[in-house]
Amino acid sequence: MQKRKELKDNSFYRQIFKLVLPIIIQNLLNAAVSSADVLMLNYVGQSSISAVSLASQYASILFMVFYGLGTGATILCAQYYGKGDMQAIQVVEGIAMRFSLLIAFVFAGAALLLPEKMMQIFTADTELITIGASYLRCMSVCYLCWGITEVYLAVLRSIGRVVISTAMNILAFSINVLLNAGFIFGLFGLPKLGATGVAIATSLSRVIELAVCLVVSFLSKDIKLDFRYMFRKNKLLFADFVRLSLPALGNDISWSVAFSMYSVILGHLGTDVVAANSFVVVVRNFGTILCFGMASAGGILLGNIIGENRLEEAKAGAKKLMKLTVITGAVGGLIILAVMPFALHYAALSKQAMYYMKYMLLINTYYVMGAAVNTTLIAGVFRAGGDSRFGFICDTIDMWCYAVPLGFLAAFVFKLPVMWVYFLLCTDEFVKWPWVIRHYRSGKWLKNITREDLFEEQREN
Repeated sequence: MQKRKELKDNSFYRQIFKLVLPIIIQNLLNAAVSSADVLMLNYVGQSSISAVSLASQYASILFMVFYGLGTGATILCAQYYGKGDMQAIQVVEGIAMRFSLLIAFVFAGAALLLPEKMMQIFTADTELITIGASYLRCMSVCYLCWGITEVYLAVLRSIGRVVISTAMNILAFSINVLLNAGFIFGLFGLPKLGATGVAIATSLSRVIELAVCLVVSFLSKDIKLDFRYMFRKNKLLFADFVRLSLPALGNDISWSVAFSMYSVILGHLGTDVVAANSFVVVVRNFGTILCFGMASAGGILLGNIIGENRLEEAKAGAKKLMKLTVITGAVGGLIILAVMPFALHYAALSKQAMYYMKYMLLINTYYVMGAAVNTTLIAGVFRAGGDSRFGFICDTIDMWCYAVPLGFLAAFVFKLPVMWVYFLLCTDEFVKWPWVIRHYRSGKWLKNITREDLFEEQREN
């Protein structure tokens, strides 16, 4: 009996690491793109760094929208893949694509037509508004391509095709960095365009990534990037997608917009704080790569297991995933601590900005543990079991009733020192731990959400 349990444990860990390594590489590349932007703009000036940092908040919000939609698709697709129903997966992809393209068009239109208004939300500094507006206009193309590729890659990951999506990310990253260098430093005969060049490079890399997705889809034997499925009707799957995906989408939008409010608060405390925070975000992203990758991989694997109706095995797998999460959270904190001396040495910021950056990084050495546990449970374990509603309610109350009001009060009413404001903002993850952990232990999140005879009605008609 003990030997059988050990074999099951080893099998789960093998499958987790098989999934998590490509996902970590993808997350690493995404973080590397952001850090490459900041490092190269470091040679242009602090204003460019600050402007791009603020304008990038819209990309962060949009990423969370696509992540939410992709998660909704993954919840269904992972379980239907465990069940072996590929047609259902294709229909779910089409449903997710409808929502993602609609939202992408809204963001792209705003970035193209109202970039100054978008920047004024974050800052009153006219120089930052001008630089950021130019950046946003060029990013409008990126938003449209992103709306397609993120959904397709999420579906590929949900069925275990993580190597393909990683290869595409490597290609997009390589092109992005090369073009960034070209447009910032005037290499390869390209003009020096500073912050605007970063946006052009990002958009071009996304266009190429979309083109590669179309090629992969053409060669694929199972899941295609087929836009005809956007118009395929299935009331049951649509209802399930709305029921599961909209809370996940609402969760990620609510959280990301609230998190962007942190930038609004810091943005009105001075350019030194904004510049320091832009470096801190880059370093923190590297610190969270491992734990966030573990959450994504765990969610996919648990979804497959639940789709096969092995519920007790899924519950045991969730416990193993939590152990791994605590380890990766601790490793993430150590990574931030190790990178801190290099960040402080190479950042070309003012003395005050360097002071802010040092203590912000120290706070983030333990903040990543809170983020790791909550992300694994809310975005990984709970959603794998079809429970996206709890996370939406929990994050919305935590961010909008606690963290954001606390930040505004601390900064603008009580006028506390900058580092006290930042410290209070970074308590958000730990405040919700008791409720998140209690919900995990209750087991109410564990459900098989697949259906039988999904296409019977269509065949009868």
